[in-house]
Amino acid sequence: MSTTATTTTTKQITCWLDFVSPYAWLAFEQAPRTLEGLSYQLRYKPVLLGALLKQHANPGPAGIVPKREWTYRHATWLGHAQGCGLQMPAQHPFNPLPLLRLALSCSDDGCINRFTADAIFRHVWLGGADAVDPARIAALKDTLREQIRPDADDQAKAFLRANTDEANALGVFGVPMFEVDGKMFWGQDSLPMLRAYLDGDAWFDTGAWDGIAQVKSGLG
Repeated sequence: MSTTATTTTTKQITCWLDFVSPYAWLAFEQAPRTLEGLSYQLRYKPVLLGALLKQHANPGPAGIVPKREWTYRHATWLGHAQGCGLQMPAQHPFNPLPLLRLALSCSDDGCINRFTADAIFRHVWLGGADAVDPARIAALKDTLREQIRPDADDQAKAFLRANTDEANALGVFGVPMFEVDGKMFWGQDSLPMLRAYLDGDAWFDTGAWDGIAQVKSGLG
């Protein structure tokens, strides 16, 4: 009697994120449960969301007053529904550069580990305080002191520029964005679709994914 060994391929997933996005926090918290049981490696790559939006002339939800209010209301409810919590910081949007650079000062390749991402997301999205208050950022640095690389400031800035340029080149238009096998899955609500792809859902073999690009716009 012969047996055939079964090998499992570990999928490499990149998550493009910016801490200014409430949906990035929600997706970060939800992803491990959605992907439970799969063999994967998830890399977190911080980018400057504002630069991505500018590339596509997109003001973002905060640029449209009624949409801004709805986005904050919806995200807060989702935090409640998921059980992870989400309280809007005292000011939003805010300049995320200090947090992005702090995150990348903990990196040696442009990616950050889950501990670093979790600490910064919680700093922003739990408690309702000012995300960029200098005293709070100083306390956050103390939390991450064992992760921070010596003399990492210039390297962190370079990583952020490189990550954002790479994301732009790949067509990343918002965060959170998950990339696997060249396919992009945008937003916290795309996680079930990502799971379906990784499970081998036959829909992805029908041509529907690429066929969408052939739909013509009826505007202008």
